[in-house]
Amino acid sequence: MVKAMDRRQRKTREAIFNAFRELLEKNRYENITVQDIIDRADVGRSTFYSHFETKDALLKAICSDIFDHIFRGEICEYPGETHNLQEKLAHILWHLKANKKDIIGLLGCESGELFMSYIKEYLSELFKMHLKDFSKDVPQDFLLNHLVCSFCATLKWCADKKMNISPEEIARDFIRVVS
Repeated sequence: MVKAMDRRQRKTREAIFNAFRELLEKNRYENITVQDIIDRADVGRSTFYSHFETKDALLKAICSDIFDHIFRGEICEYPGETHNLQEKLAHILWHLKANKKDIIGLLGCESGELFMSYIKEYLSELFKMHLKDFSKDVPQDFLLNHLVCSFCATLKWCADKKMNISPEEIARDFIRVVS
């Protein structure tokens, strides 16, 4: 059973997240150290490690904050969302757009593949739930890999375009291409 964080723990965690985000605006991911993060967040090393095992775990936690609720089925705060695949993809894109400074920085750095590997975990779960909506004439694992990799390429394309295209339009066009 996961214990809920108290207010002090939530504030510390948020300070670490904010410090990491600020550092990502100015530095490449691979050049940011845990020491940089704790200095910026004004927390001790042991405090950092009580929340995150590594800098990569911090990155994964940021991904979890962005994506977890989509897979728990919570209602979206963005316009027009229901629960079909296209709208879930638009929802993901809305979150990426809302966090575009972080996302563009992460996708553009050498460690972008680590970030993408976390996203691929989420996308695999999402697309698994919707495989029946696609061709049944190909092996399911091939189809799943194709959908996940194609959407990841779409995310990179969006980042290159500075996330300036509407999430609904991108999701619609993605579904058109893969259907």
